Amino acid sequence: MYPDLSYILHALIGTQPDNGFSIVKTFGLLLVIAILTAALILDREVRRKEKEGLLKPVTVKIVKGQPASITDLLLNALLGFVLGFKFFYIIGHFADFQFDPAAIILSAKGNWPGGIALAVVFAGLKWWEKNKQKLDKPVSRDMTVYPHDRIGDITVMAAISGVIGAKLFAIGEDLDILLKGEVSFSEFLGQLLSGSGLAIYGGLIVAFFVIFFYLRSKKIPTIHFMDAVAPALIVSYGVGRMGCHLSGDGDWGIPSDLAQRPDWLSWSPDWLWSFNYPHNVLDRGSAIADCTWRYCRQLDQGVYPTSVYEFVMALLIGLFLWSIRKRIKIPGMLFFIYLIFNGVERFWIEKIRVNERYDVLGMQSTQAEFISVILMIAGLIGCLVLWMRSRKAAT
Repeated sequence: MYPDLSYILHALIGTQPDNGFSIVKTFGLLLVIAILTAALILDREVRRKEKEGLLKPVTVKIVKGQPASITDLLLNALLGFVLGFKFFYIIGHFADFQFDPAAIILSAKGNWPGGIALAVVFAGLKWWEKNKQKLDKPVSRDMTVYPHDRIGDITVMAAISGVIGAKLFAIGEDLDILLKGEVSFSEFLGQLLSGSGLAIYGGLIVAFFVIFFYLRSKKIPTIHFMDAVAPALIVSYGVGRMGCHLSGDGDWGIPSDLAQRPDWLSWSPDWLWSFNYPHNVLDRGSAIADCTWRYCRQLDQGVYPTSVYEFVMALLIGLFLWSIRKRIKIPGMLFFIYLIFNGVERFWIEKIRVNERYDVLGMQSTQAEFISVILMIAGLIGCLVLWMRSRKAAT
């Protein structure tokens, strides 16, 4: 496995792992690639729908020549403070940052003088920039903004809200441990501020509502946008799952025995049926002989590499949605079809995946299974309602 970029470079060009490149974690790198992939697919689909007249531009009024507002100065000061607060702390604790960047970035640790200094600098630069452009009499003019012009803002908001949602849902899974007194509040808070533990469905749900209200505020038809984003969501999900697999972050399956592999899968490589995740980022399992690196453990028993299965299924679903997107004429239908496939895929992969189970209505279920059933039901109901509405409108 490749916990960070230094291990990837070792596999490619033979450099020694655990060097300066280890600050780039593999999962984080694939997460960024997944976000960019979604943005590219979404941008293409939104532009297509603009050409078809389904997504229209709006006219917004902008004012030129105004001095910097209090909001401008405060926002830039806040940005400068956060950057300085973390940057100067990282310089002084680079070894800790190299070991776990997310734990430093998401913690309350930082350098106060550095944060205050950069806050003043950023606010001053914004004031200087606005003052240089200031006019005696500010001028207002109309500007046409297309939906694709907002893809950048949407991507950033979805990424941030998605990470927050994924973290909150993951913490929610461990909330009963805190309530039972099995961990202290400080330990629980440390987990909340750490870089580990993300629940993908939590990210999708929170990001959905954040972007939904943003689209409404910008007068972008949400129903057409939902169709446009459906292929992007499932493909980026698959890319993210490869980040889980390549880093060995624990999103693997239950133990698997090669002797149980069906004959019709005999052509497949052994690791595709049973894999022990050497050098996994969680550092779980037994020590690897003669290994002197930072991550030198592998699982004692091979497991199903479920992240690889999800990657393949996500790409197949994405290709299917992409192939039918122009044929479906009912707005919103493609998105609800995506919900059905997403729910089915995740529900069945949970059967061979390691996850904590809860008692739900007398049945043992994982959080993901419960949510995937809701997604399937929502998708089926959505498709039925839209189909009935289209039939009624046609008569």
